[in-house]
Amino acid sequence: LHLSAVKLAELHSDLKIQEKDELSWKKLKAEGLDEDGEKEAKLRRNLNVIMTKYGMNGRKDSQLVDTNYIKDGTESDTLDDPRLEKLWSKAKTSGKFSDEELDKLWREFKHHKEKIREYNILLETVRRTEDIHKNVINPSEENLVKEEILHNKHRELKDKLRSINQGFERLRKVSHQGYDTTSEFEEPRVIDLWDMAKSANFTEKELESFREELKHFEAKIEKHHHYQKQLEISHQKLKHVEGTGDKDHLNRNKEKYAMLEEKTKELGYKVKKHLQDLSSRISQGLQHNEL
Repeated sequence: LHLSAVKLAELHSDLKIQEKDELSWKKLKAEGLDEDGEKEAKLRRNLNVIMTKYGMNGRKDSQLVDTNYIKDGTESDTLDDPRLEKLWSKAKTSGKFSDEELDKLWREFKHHKEKIREYNILLETVRRTEDIHKNVINPSEENLVKEEILHNKHRELKDKLRSINQGFERLRKVSHQGYDTTSEFEEPRVIDLWDMAKSANFTEKELESFREELKHFEAKIEKHHHYQKQLEISHQKLKHVEGTGDKDHLNRNKEKYAMLEEKTKELGYKVKKHLQDLSSRISQGLQHNEL
């Protein structure tokens, strides 16, 4: 796959979550609690997202080119959307951003690209399900259940599309005006969650509690970013030392690399699991609004 050390650690975290979710689903299925197959379908969809994200679905154009955001490799990673490319080009040449801010903005653009990718995968899944449903001749109780599944998927599509639209408007605004120094959050995923939480059916007290939890979540993400950068540096040093033939130096670097790799995997898993939990809570609040 030619993935970097950071991408391999992220893949490990994603697969670890997938494995845990599949084990939970097997227990539910054994107890007869997934009769409509919705949880199984969601698991397959999540696996499809992972395979697409890391270029394991057999399509050469699907793998993300790994970069350290603002280093030279940035330009080789396209955003796959002319609107995003135009905004990114404008931001880079505007002179309104420091290198650190451009680094942060690039993460926002990449995050937005991933949201669009996940939306398109879900959309294709819904279309296939609808085609199968339309070909059923005799309606039955099972088909009524499948209609409910489709309804839930359309609601999920609606939530994702809302998030994409909000995210694009934010990128457009930031690209033209620069970063707001009074902004409460900086991490793209946290900004998304906060924007959606303000639209959900939360009381003022619940919203304030959620705000505090997002601050802790953002700190966790920043810690993960730190270890990702350290892992990439360690990987580069290790490759350099391998060519020197100094065994003692090589062993020390291998030990440090292994430690950083394990810590990065562990933090990546915790971040993604926490993100799942927070997203689920917001989704429940948004669904309540629609009832």
